[in-house]
Amino acid sequence: MSERAIDIAALKRDAAEQAVQHVRSGMAVGLGTGSTAKFAVEALGRKLENGELRDIVGVPTSNQTRALAESVGIPLVTLETHPALDLTIDGADEIDPQGNLIKGGGGALLREKIVATASRKLCIVADESKLVACLGQSFPLPVEVVAFGWQTHEPTLHELGAQPTLRLADSGEPFRTDEGHYIIDCTFAGGISDLHLVDHTLTSRPGVVETGLFLDMSPAVIVGRGRHT
Repeated sequence: MSERAIDIAALKRDAAEQAVQHVRSGMAVGLGTGSTAKFAVEALGRKLENGELRDIVGVPTSNQTRALAESVGIPLVTLETHPALDLTIDGADEIDPQGNLIKGGGGALLREKIVATASRKLCIVADESKLVACLGQSFPLPVEVVAFGWQTHEPTLHELGAQPTLRLADSGEPFRTDEGHYIIDCTFAGGISDLHLVDHTLTSRPGVVETGLFLDMSPAVIVGRGRHT
């Protein structure tokens, strides 16, 4: 592993451990997906194991996070039994100065948005590379769609200024989310100029399940190296 990769991992771990300091005993916590959120789940498990926290329950945002949470001893519940969460800790692929996000690089954007919306507080953990002036300038926007007729969205995506690419699994087959959907990754040259227009246009289309735009959620953003916003 390169020195740069080690540095990024340390920043992610630092941000995650800071975020877990916001968790109090008795809370119901949304557990995010991705490399930075993974550190938060592990840190939460350690605090439960050593007795710093108790009576915590978690709602995972992916099957991957579920398996990790179970392995570190976090009791899990569902939104059916806990429809209002105290806090969600999750990562992001991009964060703009207004706190708007692009998420979904790990393919869990639908469940992540459901859990975030059900939470009283959303805490986003990241390293500094995720901070951008304009969303979409360095990371493609994931758009989750049902498999049937997915190609019908391509003309609209082109009209919005995107270059769409169907996400593939390592096998070469289309990537499937935990809900069985496809993801179209959309590259915008120069970034997304009108976030709400893109989000509204896409989510208004039959067959589009969700976009990776997390807008107007006012998250608490914790960046590695101890920087808070």
